[in-house]
Amino acid sequence: MRCRLAFVFTLFYCLLTMAHAETNFAAQRDALVRVVEQDVVATSQYTGIDALDAKVRDALRAVPRHLFVPQRLHASAYDNRPLPIGEGQTISQPYIVAMMTQLADLDDGERVLEIGTGSGYQAAVLAEIADHVYTIEIIDALAERAATTLESLGYANVSVRAGDGYLGWPEHAPFDAILVTAAPETVPEPLIEQLAVGGRLVIPVGPEGRTQSLQVLQKDDNGDVATRDVLPVRFVPFTRD
Repeated sequence: MRCRLAFVFTLFYCLLTMAHAETNFAAQRDALVRVVEQDVVATSQYTGIDALDAKVRDALRAVPRHLFVPQRLHASAYDNRPLPIGEGQTISQPYIVAMMTQLADLDDGERVLEIGTGSGYQAAVLAEIADHVYTIEIIDALAERAATTLESLGYANVSVRAGDGYLGWPEHAPFDAILVTAAPETVPEPLIEQLAVGGRLVIPVGPEGRTQSLQVLQKDDNGDVATRDVLPVRFVPFTRD
C-alpha cells in the first residue's frame, strides 16, 4: 500500500512539475512576442512594417521553441537571439523568423517551400499559417531530427526532405511563397522558376562574412520579377552538395 501511495505521489509530482514548466514556457513565449514586436517597430524605417500581423504573432505564441533546441539550452530558448543546434548551424533569431514569415504574406490556403530546415522551427511557424510547408535541409542529421520533432508535435502539414535546396522541390511547384534561411551570393534561378504567379520569395543575398540584404522577390502575371531590399542581415552561407 505504501509503495502504491509513493508511486501515485511521485506521478502527481511529475505531472505538476511538467504543467508548471509548460506554463512557464508559455509565459516566456508571450514575453518573447512583446520583444519581437518592439524590434519590428525599431526596424520599421528599413522594412516599412511597423506591427506584426496577428497571424504571425499567434504563430510565435503557438510554437514551443524550446523543443527545437538542445535540452541544455531550454532556459535560453525564448531569448531573442540565434542558438546553436549542432552541425555548425543555428536556430534563427525569433525576430528574423517573424519578419520573414510576415514578408511571405501567407494565407491559410497557400503552400510554402523552405530552403534550410535547420531545427524545423521556422517550418513550424509557417505551418501554423500555411496549408502545407515543404522544407529541404542539406545536412542529413538535421533533416532527420527536424522531421522527428515536427512529427512529434503533430505538424502533419510539413514535409521534410534531405537534399540540395538550390534545385527547389519541382514535384510540388509552383509555391505561393518560398523562404530561404541561408545566404547565396545570387538568387537561385530554379527557385524563381518554382514561384507561383503573385508568389513571394524571401531570401538573404550576399557574400559570406559580410552584411547581406534580406530581399523579397515577387512574380507578376507576365512572369517578371520585382525585387525589394528590406533589411541588412547576416546569415550562414548557402551550401550545396
